[in-house]
Amino acid sequence: MPHPQDTVQELSLRDPESFWRHHADLLHWHRKPSRALRRTTKTLPSGVSHPHWTWFPDGEISTTYNCLDRHVAAGRGDNVAIIWESPVTGSKEKYTYRRLLDEVEVLAGVLREEGVRKGDVVLIYMPMIPAALIAALAIVRLGAMHAAVFGGFAATSLAQRIEAAKPRMIMTASCGIEGTKGPLAYRPMVEGAIEKSSFKPEKVIIWQRDQLRWDKPDKLAGQRNWQRLVKSARNRGVRAEAVPVKSNEGLYVIYTSGTTGLPKGVIREAGGHAVGLSLSIRYLFDINGPGDVMFCTSDIGWVVGHCYILYGPLMVGATSILYEGKPVGTPDAGAFWRVVEEHKVNTLSTAPTALRAIRKDDPDNKFFEEVGRRGGLKTLRGLFLAGERSEPSIIRIYQDLLTKYAAPGANVVDHWWSTESGSPISGLAQHSTAGLLAPASPQDAAYKPLPIKPGSAGKPMPGFDVRIVDDEGNEVPKGTMGNVVMVTPLAPTGLTTLFNDEERFYKGYLKRFNGRWLDTGDAGMIDEDGYIHIMARSDDIINVAAHRFSTGAIEQAILSHPDVGEASVVGIPDPLKGHLPFAFIQPRTTPGSNDGPIPATPMPELFTSINTLVREQIGAIASLGGIIQGRNMIPKTRSGKTLRRVLRELVENGVKGDFDAKVNVPPTVEDAEVVTVARGRVREYFEEREGAKKMGRAKL
Repeated sequence: MPHPQDTVQELSLRDPESFWRHHADLLHWHRKPSRALRRTTKTLPSGVSHPHWTWFPDGEISTTYNCLDRHVAAGRGDNVAIIWESPVTGSKEKYTYRRLLDEVEVLAGVLREEGVRKGDVVLIYMPMIPAALIAALAIVRLGAMHAAVFGGFAATSLAQRIEAAKPRMIMTASCGIEGTKGPLAYRPMVEGAIEKSSFKPEKVIIWQRDQLRWDKPDKLAGQRNWQRLVKSARNRGVRAEAVPVKSNEGLYVIYTSGTTGLPKGVIREAGGHAVGLSLSIRYLFDINGPGDVMFCTSDIGWVVGHCYILYGPLMVGATSILYEGKPVGTPDAGAFWRVVEEHKVNTLSTAPTALRAIRKDDPDNKFFEEVGRRGGLKTLRGLFLAGERSEPSIIRIYQDLLTKYAAPGANVVDHWWSTESGSPISGLAQHSTAGLLAPASPQDAAYKPLPIKPGSAGKPMPGFDVRIVDDEGNEVPKGTMGNVVMVTPLAPTGLTTLFNDEERFYKGYLKRFNGRWLDTGDAGMIDEDGYIHIMARSDDIINVAAHRFSTGAIEQAILSHPDVGEASVVGIPDPLKGHLPFAFIQPRTTPGSNDGPIPATPMPELFTSINTLVREQIGAIASLGGIIQGRNMIPKTRSGKTLRRVLRELVENGVKGDFDAKVNVPPTVEDAEVVTVARGRVREYFEEREGAKKMGRAKL
């Protein structure tokens, strides 16, 4: 008998019309769609034609109504919708569905008075505070679209998004708070971005925070005090009802954080988003409604935050944790586990980089064990990891901890998705009935998720048909590395175009394989059991003497060494083999070991033992061309992705002896100082190597 997840997947691809209409029926429609899917062909101004599709084409829906009004109307207004946890300010606050609806109705009335209309774009540049979520819901309530940008982006990056989105107004705050660094004023970024942009928004609505105020807003520049506007509207009884939009009209625009070129605006269609997201949060994450609590540690500037801090939990009437803090340092590496305990969290969604940070500060898991021993993790049913590949060691460590302290059957689930997909493409479904057409049956009580495979991202989710192809677009056998592509149409949450840029959509996603496949830009394989393994971005594949290796697979081998805590692999040019794998490693941290210098070049014994693991697990052809070691030198984006491209540029420049050459550091980098540290390590390594050559000694 096939596993229920396989049955659900097969049904979603074989009969998408019946499958998705069933799930659409679980939502409130202002105009119910007569069909689920319409396939068409779109012809571009250049004359090129490509497949196009629309979900629920004649339906009309309000996402805000589905997230708020219908729950209050059903008598669940006193249920908690949002819990705000802000260790950086010492604040905690709860919003019931009734209170949240009240706040959204009034703010939507304010925005309508300020000129926002259906179809407009409003840019959100906010920290992780309740006002940010209220803003998004109020914008959507009017039938407008929000474009949320990570709070703290520099003026130039923000200006790019203003240019692209052309928002009627910007909703922002007086400051953000970056961990222990204290308040970060937003005014210079917002005003600087508007000055740099040729497009000028009409208004800037400012939420004043007590930690740092935006003094004397410039009324002539359209700057308005958010709290005063809301107070005035409330006193005058100003409110706004939900405005439905057509299913294929935009809910939000979100800009990808690509490391080159201008950001791409992914537009999320309202109907498909609502249907696909409400399925995914129930089916994959096992958050099914009132009483369930989800803690997603992302930011509302990223797609994960859009989906599983804001819309997903509210769509099903559950409780969402809004967290303003870091996994470590606010105040310590036990912060996440204490939030789980205090609020009886059922599902925790975070990034592998967050767990690495926790492990670095708490290598013996004393905080997890402390909370676990007193029974504080008994409600936790799942720990979900996304954002980049999770090394198997992390999966195994936390699976053992969950088995010991969490709810019976709790799993660590590595899953894979993207800004473009709008919901997970693959994972291990933790709840069976949400994905089945038939009503719940007695057998569902005995449902067991598919077994985890550390290193894999599970199996495809409903509506996503994932394939592996070679560079010519031909499917490859199972277990063979290749380009990860998808069959169109994508599941309902997936993109169908880019905001105001159909040509770029075709060139970026469909052109490479002539419209036959949608190119994800990832490289990986599907194993004999149907599990998907995402190994690297396509441009992170290293070609060694005509053999293709993924950085992820080599990193996995390196991380199996007991003395290595973190690793990032890039290619280094080689005159004989084209490229060789080259590793940046951070030694495993032990208490008290952060003091003292670490030489850039590891001892020969360490190099040999690490290289032996690579040769054993990958093959002799993948032997490393070198290792640089150090602390705090592997740059990441704020969403947790390792910036291998930056390290690769530094190494390529180092080979040439050009250590000061400019490298392309994206605005999404978490800490630009890490790049400076990496640059210094590269210089030290190559200067040592050059010195060794001159002395006639072999130097690794």
